[in-house]
Amino acid sequence: MSGMHLAYDLSFTHTEGGWARPGSWVGRDFPDVRMFLELAQTAERAGVDMLFFGDGSGVPSTWRGSIEPAVEWGIQWPRHDMSPIIAAMSTVTEKIGFGLTYSSTFMHPFYVARLLNSLDHVTGGRVAFNVVASTRGADAANYGYAELMDHELRYERMEEFIGVCRALWDSVAPDAIIRDRESGRFADPAKVHAIDHAGRFFTVKGPLASVPSPQVHPVIVQAGNSPRGIAASASFAELIFGFGGSLAGQQRHRALLDEALADAGRDPAHVGILWATQVIVGRTRAEAEERRDSVLRYWSEEAVGTYLSHNAGYDFSTLPASFTLGELRAQIVAANASPAGLVGSLVASYGEDHSLTRAEFFEHGWRSATGLDHTIVGDAAMVADALEENFAATGARGGYMLSSPLAMPSGFGELSELLVPELRRRGALAPRYPGSTLRENLAV
Repeated sequence: MSGMHLAYDLSFTHTEGGWARPGSWVGRDFPDVRMFLELAQTAERAGVDMLFFGDGSGVPSTWRGSIEPAVEWGIQWPRHDMSPIIAAMSTVTEKIGFGLTYSSTFMHPFYVARLLNSLDHVTGGRVAFNVVASTRGADAANYGYAELMDHELRYERMEEFIGVCRALWDSVAPDAIIRDRESGRFADPAKVHAIDHAGRFFTVKGPLASVPSPQVHPVIVQAGNSPRGIAASASFAELIFGFGGSLAGQQRHRALLDEALADAGRDPAHVGILWATQVIVGRTRAEAEERRDSVLRYWSEEAVGTYLSHNAGYDFSTLPASFTLGELRAQIVAANASPAGLVGSLVASYGEDHSLTRAEFFEHGWRSATGLDHTIVGDAAMVADALEENFAATGARGGYMLSSPLAMPSGFGELSELLVPELRRRGALAPRYPGSTLRENLAV
């Protein structure tokens, strides 16, 4: 893998106040598809590799057990299934790829395998599947779960889920389709077979009733950074999403992943990490800093608490006046919630014996919720310098999943118009769309 790959994270283009900031959705309201069509064309002109959509199907309700704060302030809500948006964007672009997220904790692999096969056809082989193990109680309740299954079981289910998807995608051989007009034979039955899967979590007969898609298998992406999540990544993922911000945490993730890949018999040189990195770029440093300050003015403790609690699956309104990070992490794990994110980064930075007051925790949380704890702010040259330095320090394999806390589309438009051309001028980026499929363009 040579040079950085870039993706844009479009998961939250309108939440957390993004809908109201200058440069936002003027004349168009989310989820107007025309806004996404324009952004896709702008990003492709810049040579961005992929547009990515995370997902969550529940209204945040972990903070104080209520959906009211999330609804009132637009915290991680509303969220739509973006597969139709991806299909639409593919019709006005030719090369840029699209990442779509579904939860292996709740979804069924036959449905997801069939949908992604169809999207891979529609896009001409430009789809990636980001598989996640869900940590959110609000999502679980919508799928009939009274509580989340154990953390370890969620990853066991994920591994079986991907195994079923892959078997289904392979259940019709690429050369099975004959389309012989003279004889009338459409396909060779000897090359279409049931998968007869009977596992711990799924029973699937198969085969997939679909024509093999351009990539056959969409690019598989996964984001776990716990020891169990990294083991899952090493077993099946072609591209990893990692948390940006803490260089020590990034280097740890890269080292553990490399070790796990080697143990799984895979070459670490061919598995990249896209580091989730928030960027605010301006034509000058002062302009970028003013844009950063506009983000800081939005958040209240209620908004911060709603955001953090939803993403961890743990109600931080219950925090005592003071506690150690180890105590908090143990409580979160005991609740089958996620100790990653803010708590994980605090443990990595300060250690489990470090004590915090409730007020100190929310001060850290305020920066985490806004993303300003891992935001690079400056003009294009400053941001490019920081990315190049970080890329070299984290193994130079993969690149960046760039997000913007600014308005849609202006925040991403400035990345395309200012930052990406600067990186390309320096020769820092991977070759621009060398192949016809997303897998070829990502060199995975």
